[in-house]
Amino acid sequence: MRHRNSSKRLEQKPGHSRMLQRNLVTSLLLYEHVRTTKKRAQVVAPLVDRLIAIAKRNTPQRAIRAINRVVTDKNASRKIMEVLIVRFADRPSGMTRMTPLGSRRGDGAPVVELALVEGKGTEAGKQVNEKKLAVKKSRKSAA
Repeated sequence: MRHRNSSKRLEQKPGHSRMLQRNLVTSLLLYEHVRTTKKRAQVVAPLVDRLIAIAKRNTPQRAIRAINRVVTDKNASRKIMEVLIVRFADRPSGMTRMTPLGSRRGDGAPVVELALVEGKGTEAGKQVNEKKLAVKKSRKSAA
């Protein structure tokens, strides 16, 4: 029985559960949103918050070592150290948001979209994306 155990757990074998969590965390960090079941999102969200908090409070070397124990892609750890620390500099926690999307067709499991919230560093990113879109539109109209 799980009396007084506060952490959420997945119902797979431990190795499979660990790799599932690592892959979900990596995908969430790289793409900033992922669609998954509610239970999986509840397990992954605190891991992402913890990784960003570790990156903010530790030296870069210690932070990268801790992040690389969890993340499966080096670009995800680079993104935490370069982009997400700046975005969530003034936010102590709550870096993820779960948006319900309904239920899965096959088994009726509740599906949510787990996404990183917008922070203070996203305005510059939006301006860059708008410039890229303007360049693409001008190229299409010229061709």
